Amino acid sequence: MNRIASRFSLLLCAGLTCAAALLPTAASGQPRSVAVDRIVAVVNDEVITTLELRERVEQAVRQLQRQGTQLPPEDLLRRQVLERLVLERAQLQHARESGLRIDDATLERAIARIAENNRLSPTELRAALERDGIAWTRFREEVRTEILLTRLREREVDSRVVVTDAEIDNFLANNPEALSGEELLLAHILMRLPESATPEQVAVVAARAEAVKEKLAAGEDFARLAATYSDAPDAMSGGELGWRSRDRLPALFADAAGKLQAGEVSPVLRSAAGLHIVKVLDRRGGAGDAPLALQQTRARHILLRTSEILSDSEAESRLVGLRERIVQGGADFAELARANSADLSAAKGGDLGWLSPGDTVPEFERAMNALQPGEVSQPVRSPFGWHLIKVEERRMQDVSEERRRALARNALRERKAAEAFEDWLRQLRDRTYVEYRFES
Repeated sequence: MNRIASRFSLLLCAGLTCAAALLPTAASGQPRSVAVDRIVAVVNDEVITTLELRERVEQAVRQLQRQGTQLPPEDLLRRQVLERLVLERAQLQHARESGLRIDDATLERAIARIAENNRLSPTELRAALERDGIAWTRFREEVRTEILLTRLREREVDSRVVVTDAEIDNFLANNPEALSGEELLLAHILMRLPESATPEQVAVVAARAEAVKEKLAAGEDFARLAATYSDAPDAMSGGELGWRSRDRLPALFADAAGKLQAGEVSPVLRSAAGLHIVKVLDRRGGAGDAPLALQQTRARHILLRTSEILSDSEAESRLVGLRERIVQGGADFAELARANSADLSAAKGGDLGWLSPGDTVPEFERAMNALQPGEVSQPVRSPFGWHLIKVEERRMQDVSEERRRALARNALRERKAAEAFEDWLRQLRDRTYVEYRFES
């Protein structure tokens, strides 16, 4: 739940201009010519039209201009944006075919959280958007789409990631600097390869990657080349990954970046997703010693997993009812967990034991940390389903080794989820029928 709110607060906090870029506003003062709508691509049984593509290209141009990035050639930018539209359409089709829906109640709650994160009421949010020329109905559908794509990733990828103790042991043994506290600001260019790429296909993409390396060596701007050539979702942000500690980076990137100084670019790297070029933009921190004591929380939860039988709204509503029975009716949390929770902790009354930072997924941890001992949360959504959380008590504990393992587990979970998502996207794209109909 918190994850969704944070995603959309960023959408608006990037200035309402981020949403405004979705629409053909009159901000520039220049009238738009009337274009004939044509089909530019067929994705399975759906079409992408000229006007859809034009709106997305305008959005990309606005984003690149806000960042101060030199615009790529128009034809290359258009093809890059079209490929992103194709991949988005394929994901939305898969979500619908698998029965995933975002109902109006879920959408309204998400919009309310966006407004709250921007210190506005929903009415004030709507007025602010409309003042900037952003149609409310279009904004709602964009939010619905983003929630749907997030839920799809959670269900298809994030909830299936498992980190074993053996993997943690191996990570700590082979990455002594991973938990040093150093943070890196990286940018990357991804050139995606099909799952079973032939040697000829690899050679073609490798030649493109080397051509990009030559352009970089000649002094061309990395952000512009990322927007021009990268197949990654962050291409229109210049390929920037944001500040991340080394343990939060994909292993391939962390290893390559460890050998580079700020401003340097890696050789062409190969992963399951394709070919990568990584640039270290900056470094900070490092050599920090882990604290000897950390705050731990003993918590219980009730978990409801969503399915075709139990929708998001129904799961959330059931937990609201259980919370009322606990808070207002004095029902015992542990007894309700035994009767209702859908995980192994149910037999223990939902008791999760003592939890250190990093032991749970971020959505759960943020909600848990906001509670005082004895408090019960509102329903919280995570990749595993919907939770009701109760904090029993807290303590300070000498957990140096436990903390290292918890950090390693969290880092591995994030790495594996990111790599699995890239692999899942590639497989989805490979099995999607796409027919391009470019204008002459």
